[in-house]
Amino acid sequence: MLTVMGQEFFEQGLIKVRSKDYAGAIEDFTRALEVNPEFVEAYYQRGLAYYDLGHIPQAVFDYDQVLQRNPYSVEAYYCRALARLALKNLPGALKDVDRAIELNSCKAAAYNLKGVIERKLGNIQSAIASFKKAAELYLEQKDTENAKLVLEKLKQLKPPQQTFVVEKPQLPTREIISEQDYFNALLEKAERGNTQEAMEDLNWVLRADSQDGKAYCCRGVVYCKQGKYREAIADFNTALQLNFDAAVVYRNRGKARLQLGDNQGAIADFNQALKMQPDDDLIYVARGNAYQAIGHYLGAIEDYNKALEINSHSATAFYNRGLCYVRMEEIPQAITDFQRAASIYCEKQDWDNYQQVLDNLRKIHSPAPVNQKNDYEKLRYRLLRLVGGQWEIAQRLIEQAKFYYPGMSEEWYIETVIHDLERDFGK
Repeated sequence: MLTVMGQEFFEQGLIKVRSKDYAGAIEDFTRALEVNPEFVEAYYQRGLAYYDLGHIPQAVFDYDQVLQRNPYSVEAYYCRALARLALKNLPGALKDVDRAIELNSCKAAAYNLKGVIERKLGNIQSAIASFKKAAELYLEQKDTENAKLVLEKLKQLKPPQQTFVVEKPQLPTREIISEQDYFNALLEKAERGNTQEAMEDLNWVLRADSQDGKAYCCRGVVYCKQGKYREAIADFNTALQLNFDAAVVYRNRGKARLQLGDNQGAIADFNQALKMQPDDDLIYVARGNAYQAIGHYLGAIEDYNKALEINSHSATAFYNRGLCYVRMEEIPQAITDFQRAASIYCEKQDWDNYQQVLDNLRKIHSPAPVNQKNDYEKLRYRLLRLVGGQWEIAQRLIEQAKFYYPGMSEEWYIETVIHDLERDFGK
């Protein structure tokens, strides 16, 4: 009987979708899921409705639910890629669309979407290849309208110019771009993952002027991003020998030393950097990491605290302090710090670090035993009474709690919402 009721709610939702009453459809799909929490198609359709309303994070949540129950859903991967693109999570969108293509190599729309993502990432050749494949599939499927649209996108793209032979290359003049801006642009290029091109540019600068200490420092940073820490240290040493005696050199050489296990050498470099630049939160975080590596946890926490005094939104400081608390077996403090870090990374749309924090939260969080099912149901009924029997209101409050405090159990979220409601309304 319950299954039939869930199906009825679902069918009502589909009717409302066809009339573009997306809010009403969401309510019906939610009722269907209350009856049957494993109703995969209801999650999928509710995700589509959320997306059409512009509620993108909720759409992603529903697509996640679909893929947890059916990891072979091409449409769920494709739709989550669209949603992640809207959130500007380009790596996540690319990963999803690649999976959709892997599961269905004839889905023209997926190749078209991949072309859009690759173009935004600056991978022009890959974008061209994806658009060509999309156009080919659309033509095979006799979808001439979409084929024309894709071909128009192809016309707008030009392959990057070949630069194998360059005669007398010149550093941009100060009228065009300052030297500092030029090096910053190279570091940004490396940060986006294009370390090889940044390295080629820096090698040219050093061929033009082998006494440029700033260029050696910059190349050392790029070597670090490539995982070549010994080469990086050599460049930092050269920069210091050329009297480019800046805190950034000591900070980055210390980080390279830390990666190679030279913890004491790293601490010495961070100490020198802090003498030169005592208000740099990144140096405190780096020294805290070195203290943590040698087991000096109290010293590490003191440095992370100092970093947060300077920059209260340092997700790196919260995350590494959380790791330190884990090693000290102070799990509640670790959870709090991980949640703060996750929230900041989410605001910055730094999805790789956001996911890393969530992974650490899951490792240290123990779910409630299965024999607490009755207690869980009691919590649900208690929350339902507080919201006047409107479960969709309760669900929105729970999802909001999940957004701000990721990685906790379902019972924890319900208890948190109950606590907040009772506090606010004096019940």
